[in-house]
Amino acid sequence: MLREMVWVALRSIQGQALRTTLTVGIIGIGIMALIAMVTATESLKSNVRQEFSSLGTQSFSIDRMRSGGMFNGQRTAPSTPIDYREALRFKREAEGSFDVSVSVFGTGMATATRGNKRTDPNVSVQGVDDLYLPVSGLTLASGRNFNVAEIDNGAAVVLLGQSVVGRLFESWEDPVGQHVLVGAQRYIVAGVLEARGTSFGMSQDNQILMPLLGVRRQYSDEGRSYNITCTVEQTEELEKAVDEATGLMRMVRGDAPGQPHSFRVRQSNQLVDTLLEATDGITLAAVFIGLITLFGAGIGLMNIMLVSVSERTREIGTRKSLGASSQAIRTQFLVEVMVIGQLGGVAGIALGLAVGNGIASYFETPFVVPWGWVTVGIVLCLLTSLASGYYPARLAAKLDPIVALGRE
Repeated sequence: MLREMVWVALRSIQGQALRTTLTVGIIGIGIMALIAMVTATESLKSNVRQEFSSLGTQSFSIDRMRSGGMFNGQRTAPSTPIDYREALRFKREAEGSFDVSVSVFGTGMATATRGNKRTDPNVSVQGVDDLYLPVSGLTLASGRNFNVAEIDNGAAVVLLGQSVVGRLFESWEDPVGQHVLVGAQRYIVAGVLEARGTSFGMSQDNQILMPLLGVRRQYSDEGRSYNITCTVEQTEELEKAVDEATGLMRMVRGDAPGQPHSFRVRQSNQLVDTLLEATDGITLAAVFIGLITLFGAGIGLMNIMLVSVSERTREIGTRKSLGASSQAIRTQFLVEVMVIGQLGGVAGIALGLAVGNGIASYFETPFVVPWGWVTVGIVLCLLTSLASGYYPARLAAKLDPIVALGRE
């Protein structure tokens, strides 16, 4: 019985090819917008989780309060940068309690040169200490990390990212021990970082790490704020370490009792949650756009079915005179509208996955299939179809066969 109804529905749809195609297209666009945006967002979330997974749940960071916040009901002003001496004093005072790494951003527009080879002027330079690699989850492909003496003396040594190596060295050359120029300063390559790929469309391999004093010597230290990353051995120790670090940093920064922090402390999992929450707005926008488009598609679908009922009154009258019940007529039209809705849904989901993962591919984030949202898309199409088709189906079922057969 159901198979016959689906077959009749498909024949009816073929008879209204243009109108059906337009309606399927409208439904498809609505579902495509929803699935595409959600797919791209889920891919972004997956990338965020992957990027921060190396930090684990045993780390937290301390940096300046870049924007004002609220404290005791009053808005506070942005804090002054955490300077070099404050960062080193914090590290010295915290020794023995938890591991501390200090780093500072130098520039994002450096040029590295070796002989007649040079990079584009977009290399990121960062000053780090000897604990930066293990604390940040970075590993070396070759060479060695900086030692304490090199950090303390600001030795002219660097660690190169894979993109920089690819620009300055041939594939058969070993960069370790070679000399390169960063700007006008000459450095020895101590090691090469493992490739990390891209994140949010930006290469993580187009970077150079050097000792903290190297950045201070080569770039102006005025207004530069240092970043502090701390790790503990066990997750259970994290809250205690955060409290201890907060008190210690307040002492180092000279924060008066009762006054707000002049810095912020963020746990690695909190940072991930913050970034993931930022994508929720995109998901809500996708749902809103999808629902608005489906609403329009539902109106169009209702109009098509009303026209279909009007054009098929004689067919309805004939079927009723041959014994078809009102229930059968109503079901027939509901099946037709559901077939149209699901055709639009399938097309929209397929296009949405292609577009969403196309966007993800552009930003080099993982391929994902958000099965939960795919299910939501199918259900939305079904509900839209039923809501749009119920009135026309009810109208068709109520037609008097004598009146229907009497119409031209």
